[in-house]
Amino acid sequence: MNISLPQSRRVWMLLAVLVPLVLLLVWVAIRSGPLAPVKVTVVRIEERAIAQALFGIGTVEARYTHRIGPTAPGRVASLAVDVGDRVEAGQLLALIDPIDLDQRIAAASGSAARSAALEQAAASQVADASARLALARSEAARGEELFRGGWLTRSALDQRRQALAAAEAAIAAAQANHAAATQDRGRTGAERAALQEQKANLRLVAPRAGLVVRRLAEPGTTVVAGQAVIEVVDPGELWINARFDQTRAGGIAAGLPARVVLRSRTDAPLSGSVLRVEPVADAVTEEVLAKVTFAAGAALPPIGELAEVTIDLPARGRTLALPNGTVHRLGGELGVWVLRGGNPEFAPVRLGVEDADGWVQVLDGLEKGDKVVLHSARPLSGSSRIKVADKLL
Repeated sequence: MNISLPQSRRVWMLLAVLVPLVLLLVWVAIRSGPLAPVKVTVVRIEERAIAQALFGIGTVEARYTHRIGPTAPGRVASLAVDVGDRVEAGQLLALIDPIDLDQRIAAASGSAARSAALEQAAASQVADASARLALARSEAARGEELFRGGWLTRSALDQRRQALAAAEAAIAAAQANHAAATQDRGRTGAERAALQEQKANLRLVAPRAGLVVRRLAEPGTTVVAGQAVIEVVDPGELWINARFDQTRAGGIAAGLPARVVLRSRTDAPLSGSVLRVEPVADAVTEEVLAKVTFAAGAALPPIGELAEVTIDLPARGRTLALPNGTVHRLGGELGVWVLRGGNPEFAPVRLGVEDADGWVQVLDGLEKGDKVVLHSARPLSGSSRIKVADKLL
């Protein structure tokens, strides 16, 4: 009996220590451990006007690009400008070697002079034939009078009539030769003018003031007709070739305002507007293409820089809306956690458009005034115990 009492006392002392410890562990587990309620913040479904924001990405391009090259084949003799040079309208950019063009112009000039001489000779022939015709007509008329008076035989009259017919044929032939010579002179003159114009086109000049962005051929390179040698753009007129998802671009139209964020100036958005929506979309990427211009006075970026474009579409009427942070995908279904009877319940929803502030239109699945979970300390399930808080620490 004396031995068992100390053992019993030790057991009771051990229980006195373990029981409070177990109670403490249970209390900690319930208050802040895995069994504790999940802290959440909630938001009420409300009505508001949704102004859809359309996001796209594109590159800065020159609105006007001039690819300048010869209209006849040749060899690049020299280049007067380099990439990065600014040029004025009419400034010489490059010279193309004419090869045999000078000899062809000289030959055409000789042909033109010969044609002019032939035309002059034909004109003299017409004058001679005209004089002979006048004489033949006079003699034929005199012969008719003499024949009626009996002073001229029939044979002599026929000879005069035949001479008149020959003179008329001669004048017709001379006039035809003159017309042919005139046409030949015009043809050779046109050929010479065409060759001279062709030679003038071998001097490549800037069609307008701009910036040289490419040299597509170097001296000594042989180029064909129409091949570009120099590329000039107007750096003062740039736009963004932007792409937008077809499923969200239903309301995009010319004239809508745009916000442009350049990769080099992420902290300073630029203002702009939609100039036009291209009539042909990209069927491969399923994107709508649009040209977005910068506002007047904006500091224009380098050509080729990437840009993010946000377009605010016209606002819709007031509709049920909630923050996009409340939306989750559970089991392949889109929905939100709704508080019903103090417990979370996953409610599938059908959503519409979204604005730049992160509010998304609710088309079906919720009612005005419903409380939905905005943020939670841990992932939720249908059996989660929750505790609503003003904010999560």
